[in-house]
Amino acid sequence: MNDNGHDDIKWGDDFGAPHETAIAESYDMPVFIINYPIGIKPFYMQPHPERDDVVLCADLIAPEGYGEIIGGSERIYDYELMKQRIQEHGLDEKAYAWYLELSKYGAVPHSGFGLGLERTVAWISGAEHVRESIPFPRLLNRLYP
Repeated sequence: MNDNGHDDIKWGDDFGAPHETAIAESYDMPVFIINYPIGIKPFYMQPHPERDDVVLCADLIAPEGYGEIIGGSERIYDYELMKQRIQEHGLDEKAYAWYLELSKYGAVPHSGFGLGLERTVAWISGAEHVRESIPFPRLLNRLYP
């Protein structure tokens, strides 16, 4: 256990919400975590140009325990590299043929991200729980809207 009450994280290990919360508690504003180890991220993330052990990605962690509000990365745009990464991950190349096709005849460098709208609204509004910012949350006594 470390000072935050969490097991030590070794380089290359993935971490979850409790670890994100521990990081967020060290700051009073959102904080970016960048360049995750290549082994814990999806096949489509672009490797770092100067390091072969990380990918070009970032997560934005909100303070006060709201967690990850944005996650994104640069995507692989090189056909051969994409094909290699699919094979390295042991994925069925036929199942990803449509995805490979997108870069077969050339693609430009590009990125993508996902915004956790409900978490962002909860953080901005100071909601006590993220379910307060979800239009139709699932609850123990209500599974359907």
